[in-house]
Amino acid sequence: MLNQIKTTGTHIQYYMVCHRKLWLFAHQIQCEQESDLVQYGKFIHETSYSEEKKDFDLDSIKLDWLDTKNKIIHEVKKSNKMENSHIQQLKYYLYFFKINNIGEYYGELDYPKLKKKLKISLKPEDIKEIEDYITKINQIINLQEPPKIPEKMKICKNCSYYELCWI
Repeated sequence: MLNQIKTTGTHIQYYMVCHRKLWLFAHQIQCEQESDLVQYGKFIHETSYSEEKKDFDLDSIKLDWLDTKNKIIHEVKKSNKMENSHIQQLKYYLYFFKINNIGEYYGELDYPKLKKKLKISLKPEDIKEIEDYITKINQIINLQEPPKIPEKMKICKNCSYYELCWI
């Protein structure tokens, strides 16, 4: 029997990027606090849009920036290299707001370093996809050991879990 976890945006993002990273993170094996790239991302988040309200926590999700007046959930990222995972993370937040009757919001991915913004909306077909992600995330997390990675991926070289996977 699967143990249901409260899904977070990080779970969604890691599911999209690497199932092993998702499993390690979900089992409290966290290497990110040591990562220079993660520290740089936090710096971008803290120094960009400083006039806006940030870090809105709601149940299991933590939003970078919530604009309640204009009904926008912002997610601030340093790079668009993993843009699909960022989009899915933001769609999860929109889904969370919808199923919890918080309101109809849309999302905005903010890449301050690139001076780029991307508007994201939740479409009806996204709901089933997100629910499938949640099911699969729980299946991965409930594995007895982390999933194997058949070969190095492009993203592995900058991953904070690199040593646990390849050394």
